[in-house]
Amino acid sequence: MDFTIIDIANKAKVSKSTVSRVLNNSGYVSEKAREKVNKAVKELNYVPSAMAQGLSKKTSNTVGVLIPELQNYFFTELLQGLSEVVDNKGMTLIFSDTANDPIKQEKALLMIKGQRVKGLILTPANEYSSKKQNLELIKSLKALHLPIVIVDREIPDSPWDTVLFENFNAGYLATKALIKGGNKTIGIITGDMNLKIARERYDGYLCAMKEHNIEIDKKYIFNGDFTANTAYEITKNLFENSSNVPDGFVTCNNQSSIGFLRATLEKNLKAGKDFAVVGIDKINLIKEFNIPFSYINRDTYLMGKKAMEILIDRSENPTKEKMECIMPAKFVSLGTEKKK
Repeated sequence: MDFTIIDIANKAKVSKSTVSRVLNNSGYVSEKAREKVNKAVKELNYVPSAMAQGLSKKTSNTVGVLIPELQNYFFTELLQGLSEVVDNKGMTLIFSDTANDPIKQEKALLMIKGQRVKGLILTPANEYSSKKQNLELIKSLKALHLPIVIVDREIPDSPWDTVLFENFNAGYLATKALIKGGNKTIGIITGDMNLKIARERYDGYLCAMKEHNIEIDKKYIFNGDFTANTAYEITKNLFENSSNVPDGFVTCNNQSSIGFLRATLEKNLKAGKDFAVVGIDKINLIKEFNIPFSYINRDTYLMGKKAMEILIDRSENPTKEKMECIMPAKFVSLGTEKKK
């Protein structure tokens, strides 16, 4: 049976307000009354409702999380990092997948506001590159009156703490590894170029090519969108219809790498033998299938931990200067950066 504050008040023979002050540790309560309430709580094995506590305090011990691609393992690992911190703090998460849709995101923000959460972790649904879009998003977020940490995708001119990745360096290191691997022609399957993270990775590719005096051929620049299906179609079409295939490839996220590999495996082509490739982000479980794949690693689990730690710190130190954490890009060689 679930007992309420009224049951405790009746058993302890005190008022509901006295019980509330004891449970919330607020306001004056005589020691005798406090003892009676605590005794009744223990005898009834009363567990306070987190929602009810949130309503009484105008907040809760819950953190809201909005992410754009739950099916992407990047965000699964991010949630795992967030969860480790909140579990240790006795907090909870409530999250929503916006599916890269600004309209869904706006609805999710209204839901978050209604939950009276302690703070918000947000990866924006899109770039908000126009000034109008950017201002509208900032206005919506400011209306929440919450500590907020922006993860992975920046919001230009925002006042909130951020946890980001070395996107330029990721593209640069991937391309440089292919150049050092002896590849003379190097193509790239870009991400969604409406997103700053995609443009930065592409810029890293261009920088490495220019630095090593390698011609940048437009026919080797393939416009992707960070999805596996698009990368699959690009790769399938290239190997089926072109005799002029680059020696090596940069794939700009884990989903693009999955689509690329699916197409090449269908053609019985092997990475590190028939072509060279370096992807940005690791592909989980790939070792289970004994498929080597060199990649640029970003510790997404640690990104989640850092984001939550910053959010908690911000809630405790609201006047602290804006924090920006940049996670490093690291090249992991599994041999596919060169053709054998």
